[in-house]
Amino acid sequence: MPASPQEFSLEAWAAPVRRAVEARLVGRFAEARPPAFARACAYPLTTGGKRFRPLVVAAAAEAAGRPADEAVVGAAAAVELIHTYSLVHDDLPAMDDDDERRGRPTVHVAFGEAPALLVGDALLTEAFALLAGLELPAATRVALVGELARAAGHQGMVGGQALDIGLGGPVTDEAALLALHRAKTGALIEVSARMGGLCAGAADGVLARLGRWGAAVGLAFQLADDLLDRDEDAAEGGPPSFVKVLGEAATRARAEELLAEALDAVAPLPGHAPLAALARLAVHRDH
Repeated sequence: MPASPQEFSLEAWAAPVRRAVEARLVGRFAEARPPAFARACAYPLTTGGKRFRPLVVAAAAEAAGRPADEAVVGAAAAVELIHTYSLVHDDLPAMDDDDERRGRPTVHVAFGEAPALLVGDALLTEAFALLAGLELPAATRVALVGELARAAGHQGMVGGQALDIGLGGPVTDEAALLALHRAKTGALIEVSARMGGLCAGAADGVLARLGRWGAAVGLAFQLADDLLDRDEDAAEGGPPSFVKVLGEAATRARAEELLAEALDAVAPLPGHAPLAALARLAVHRDH
């Protein structure tokens, strides 16, 4: 019988998955030259973090009947490489101009702006090299590469970032916010769920359920972010947010609706407990 929310410990389940993903990332760039560049590439991968997206890959695979084996961990590590590259580039002076991430100097502060650009490029391309080398059927590897490329590229995360820097005009209403965040934040979370299913050889119906979970959680994740950052975002010149557009109560209510959608989508899957717990974490986290 599946564990109830009270019986299932997300942290106990997640800890070995995180360790396995981090072990897969450590040393990934050891052969980069010169050695200073190898150190720069490794730097943003060792700053901690919840590893939410890799956990989604593993949880989705489990929901579809496959444990977090070498192939699943590899796919999860590929997603983390994409996510980390996006943070390295987001932190640059031309983007968000952040000096610190997770309590450490950002890559461009620690190594310089030009090296940081190259670090992001290296992490991005290595993600696809990792997927191409997984011990999975060739058709599955091709599907994983295609799905991650679409979610990370102009139809997904990068397209959302283009909206975020104003290339689509001001983001002042709910429709514009939805378009921005379904792409910038949501696409990578949704594809993480689908990639876990693909690793497990899931049927189309299961993949559709995992995709619905990912779409709901991807947007709920951003709504929760906006609630956490509501005071900072309210300052003059702060970024557009759902709290500004909808108000705090409506933003919170919408996040809860999306949580219910996510839980309903995966409830029929026998191994859905990790996905359910991650959905609750996305909405109810306090930092």
